[in-house]
Amino acid sequence: MKRTLFNASFTLFFCIFFFPVFSQSADPVLLQVANEKISKNEFVKVYEKNNTKSDKPDAKALEEYLDLYINFRLKVTEAKALGMDTVKSFREELAGYRKQLAQPYLADNLASEKMIQEAYDHKRFDIRASHILVRVDRLASAADTLAAWNKIMDVYNRITVKGEDFGKVAAEASEDPSAKDQVVDGQKRKGTRGDLAFFTAFDMVYPFESAAYKSKVNEVSLPVRTDFGYHLIKVTAKTPAMGKIQLAHIILVYPSKGSLDDSLKVADSANMAYKLLKGGSDFGDLAKKYSDDFSTAGKGGVLPWFGVNRLLPDFMLNIQKMKQKGDYSEPFQTMYGWHIIKLVDRKPIGSFEEEKDDIKQRISRTDRNNEIQNAFLAKTKANYGFTQNLPALVELTKTVTDSIFEGSWKLEQAAGLDKNLFTIGTLNYTQADFAKQLAAGERRGPRHDIPAYVYQQYNIFVNDAVNKYADNQLETEYPDFKALISEYHDGILLFDLTDKKVWSKAVKDTVGLQQFYEKNKTNFMWETRLDASVLTIKDASIIKSLKKLLKKGATDEQILAKFNRDSIQKITIEHKKFLKGENMNLENIAWKPGTSDIIPVADKESILVIVHQVVAPEPKLLQEIRGAMTADYQNFLEKEWINELRTKYPVDVNRDVFNSILTLQ
Repeated sequence: MKRTLFNASFTLFFCIFFFPVFSQSADPVLLQVANEKISKNEFVKVYEKNNTKSDKPDAKALEEYLDLYINFRLKVTEAKALGMDTVKSFREELAGYRKQLAQPYLADNLASEKMIQEAYDHKRFDIRASHILVRVDRLASAADTLAAWNKIMDVYNRITVKGEDFGKVAAEASEDPSAKDQVVDGQKRKGTRGDLAFFTAFDMVYPFESAAYKSKVNEVSLPVRTDFGYHLIKVTAKTPAMGKIQLAHIILVYPSKGSLDDSLKVADSANMAYKLLKGGSDFGDLAKKYSDDFSTAGKGGVLPWFGVNRLLPDFMLNIQKMKQKGDYSEPFQTMYGWHIIKLVDRKPIGSFEEEKDDIKQRISRTDRNNEIQNAFLAKTKANYGFTQNLPALVELTKTVTDSIFEGSWKLEQAAGLDKNLFTIGTLNYTQADFAKQLAAGERRGPRHDIPAYVYQQYNIFVNDAVNKYADNQLETEYPDFKALISEYHDGILLFDLTDKKVWSKAVKDTVGLQQFYEKNKTNFMWETRLDASVLTIKDASIIKSLKKLLKKGATDEQILAKFNRDSIQKITIEHKKFLKGENMNLENIAWKPGTSDIIPVADKESILVIVHQVVAPEPKLLQEIRGAMTADYQNFLEKEWINELRTKYPVDVNRDVFNSILTLQ
């Protein structure tokens, strides 16, 4: 039987029958089940958890709840005695739940909330920016990194000190190929000169986005490091967010190898379409006639929904001029040809509460999540006194060769190195520990600067160790987490054992169920019933013939065969054992064998009842009450099991302590 973390019935099961318990030294023992002692306060917490409507304990309710609680503890005791908590499937299931339950505790919630708010603030604006890129690998050597830094700073000084044009410098110095003019399919295509067009939150890697949104319009940022290298960013526009938009368009594409005359003809066609549009022609009809986008022309030129990052700057500038649905632009030109666009619909950015859940999900899938995780790691290191010995890391790094990129570096190359590398809490990690990780985790791949690569792997190793340490401290640091795990531990045991002893057994034990039915079937009795056939006559012309047929003792099947021919239904018959009140037509006839008079019930419709016999009260058949009988059998099995457990394990209740609970306010 499959269980999930948020299974409603499973959660309800927990809430009704138990809540985690923790003893307090000054708290008197109320109850002992086998070798387990439960204190007064422990039990009161359980009771109050599930009886929130009562201000003062009710003696009867408290006694009943104590009985239920004892039964619960007995079942858990039995499950442990059977070793069910040591079974691999149990341990794996509990570990799976624990992993899910631990996630909120292994994150910096404050950092997460700040990141969500920041992302929303970014979404409220669209930015247009240009950049200049100097590439440097994220695992580059110190020398290569310094060289890239010096290069980007030279470019920065050309713009900010010497006053050179950003776009001109981008076309010359940027290592983003799109910045420069290019030849595509034999045609010269003008470079972007660093222009990235418009974007918003989540459209760029986080360090780039963060720097762009912090920059002022028309100012050049200091170098920003991403996995691609160093960037200079110049924000050229910042406007209120467009949100999501749907456009219809007419595009007239330049011929791939056309002449100047061909290009002019494209412009003329665009102007002609625009003239017709202004004259009242339908945009969709013009798209079908003029547009070279055959995938949308037949649909009136309508494009899918998209965001600002999918738009060329010229599109964005024209969209900003359109204020309401149905507005359209003048013809405008891009590198692809001439365009006319129409605003079909717009979805603005929602409120913070409306956007929050989506933003949270997107953060979990992007590099923003690293920032949140880093905040948690920093806090954890501070809480548990993290220290490290970087000279020992340098010593180990000297043993690593290029063979590590070929998958052939061996642990023996670091033999004898066992100095302490770092400490988190009470745990020490040595050079040997990290060397084992390096050797086990190495894979064939591109060569990198060895110190940079080792330091990257070291950080991964440290972060993993810090996370594991924090995870292992959860039960100590957070009583509510310990309580929750205790709930799931005992709940899974209870579920598995009860399923085995009661639920599944009642379903599978057909012999036992039959025997239980024979002993208890009189608890499920039919009242007096009438075995009758109710004939509904829809054609009055057949009544005379029907009565003759009935005098001959015709069966229901014979009657239907005679009068319902050629798909024409002149009569219907309902034959069953009827209870009192089940069919009002039976209330006005004698409950004895025989045939009733014709009873008019509607226009051109009448009833005739044939009473076959009056059935005296009798037990219902097992197949008629299997569900209810199985439930009763489960209750029987549970009571028998509880009696067995109460005989097997000693239960001792301190009545003085129990009675003192009644005085609680």
